[in-house]
Amino acid sequence: MSERSYSYSRQEINNDDIRSVTRVLRSDWLTQGPSVERFERDLSSKLRAKHVSVVSSGTAALHLLGLALGWRPGDLVITSPLTFLASANCILYAGATPDFVDIDPHSYTIDIGRLRDRIEEKKKQGKRVKAVVAVDYAGHPCDWKSLRELADRHGFQLVDDACHALGAKLGGDIGYAARFADAAVLSFHPVKHITTGEGGAVLTNDSRLDETLKILRTHGVTKNRAIMEKSDGPWYYEMHDLGFNYRITDLQCALGSSQLKRLDRIVSQRRRVAEYYDRVLSSADVLVTPGVSQEVEHSYHLYPLQVKFESLKVDRKELFERLSKKRINCQVHYIPVHLQPYYRKNYGFKEGDFPEAESFYRREISIPMYPSLGKDDLKYITTSLLESLEVQAFHQKGGKR
Repeated sequence: MSERSYSYSRQEINNDDIRSVTRVLRSDWLTQGPSVERFERDLSSKLRAKHVSVVSSGTAALHLLGLALGWRPGDLVITSPLTFLASANCILYAGATPDFVDIDPHSYTIDIGRLRDRIEEKKKQGKRVKAVVAVDYAGHPCDWKSLRELADRHGFQLVDDACHALGAKLGGDIGYAARFADAAVLSFHPVKHITTGEGGAVLTNDSRLDETLKILRTHGVTKNRAIMEKSDGPWYYEMHDLGFNYRITDLQCALGSSQLKRLDRIVSQRRRVAEYYDRVLSSADVLVTPGVSQEVEHSYHLYPLQVKFESLKVDRKELFERLSKKRINCQVHYIPVHLQPYYRKNYGFKEGDFPEAESFYRREISIPMYPSLGKDDLKYITTSLLESLEVQAFHQKGGKR
């Protein structure tokens, strides 16, 4: 093997991407120009959403969506504890109150039964759930049919944090997010399926919601005569709501449109990597490979591997150190949000509140997952992992322990 190093994920830029960005650099537009609208149209077409608003990050998308949906102080919004901070922080940005529901131990997404119980519990307390932000963790879609039924029955808003799940399918449908949720959020950070450097988007079939998002992303400014109080001339604009500068540039969107053309291949390659890991690592008794529910086509932003450290002599910190010496840099996704000091101090959450997410966190490592990993790379990674754990497994069906 070469002295190649491996991170848990990485971006891939090809010559088509470079040419797309170069064309923008040579054009008259660098920021809010035609490439922004083109990227929105491309996403709309690919993901079967009527409306798309692209913004500066997935976090910005979540922030604006909470505001556009009208979350306010006193509103209760539920999300998963197994997610990046932004999925919960967006609730705080709007002044609403966060709550969590534990994960399903098979899919690692929000547990429908526990969510149902939580809603009923809050109802008995005289509290109504305003919204649920369900996270398609690692690229595995939630049980969106059940979530939609619950939302319709109890009248709460439904948000799909699909930042991990671009290209995933539910029942063969790549457009499931906009179909089941009131709105869905994407991220184009470099570790995601496609990248714009930094960037995000909101998908929705609601035209009014989309119009509000587009105003909020640009300081709350509008030139729409239908809602302005007056119009003094072509230069005139009005600010009706407090917005933000969450715009994304033409340079970024040109890169995004170029990368989106390769999405199907990118997801297919990620599934190939996951299939290899499944085949090799599932035969080790101390490892738990990620499950995939029926009707789901996983897009594998992450490959979250559970290690039964309680059965091993090595702990996670030592494992990371051993792998680092072999040039393999893993990550952990995630420290459950409710265990963060801010959420414990301000909202009273504590260890033991969500045992499935906490147990998963104690065992999880995210091993390298990106399309350019070849068979030799994967063999090196899995062999190094098993050696570092001091265990053995099959490297192929019919192989020896």
